[in-house]
Amino acid sequence: MDPRLLREQKTVDIMIELYCRDHHEISDGLCEDCEALKDYTHLRLQKCPYQEKKTTCAKCPTHCYQKTMREKIREVMRHAGPRMLKQYPGLAILHLLDGFRKPAPLKKNRNT
Repeated sequence: MDPRLLREQKTVDIMIELYCRDHHEISDGLCEDCEALKDYTHLRLQKCPYQEKKTTCAKCPTHCYQKTMREKIREVMRHAGPRMLKQYPGLAILHLLDGFRKPAPLKKNRNT
């Protein structure tokens, strides 16, 4: 996987961990729902048509998350975003900068 996508995966993993720690009573690791969300985000990153040229998912022209998962990740990011700036400023700033990226236009498949 591209280093930029690995960094994005690490960022979202930390956001989910911050959210789970603050909202669910799990002593170590993630609760079942947060683990499922983490696995889902990994899958979506692997299948992203933009790959290393992608912007942040919130600004992506192709919304590939299911509606319920999109709502969950938004809730996680609303909670974890401000905490990321304090606890992981480097990753938070890089994530903010990624939001300014413009994804490369997808090539249309002319064979279909």
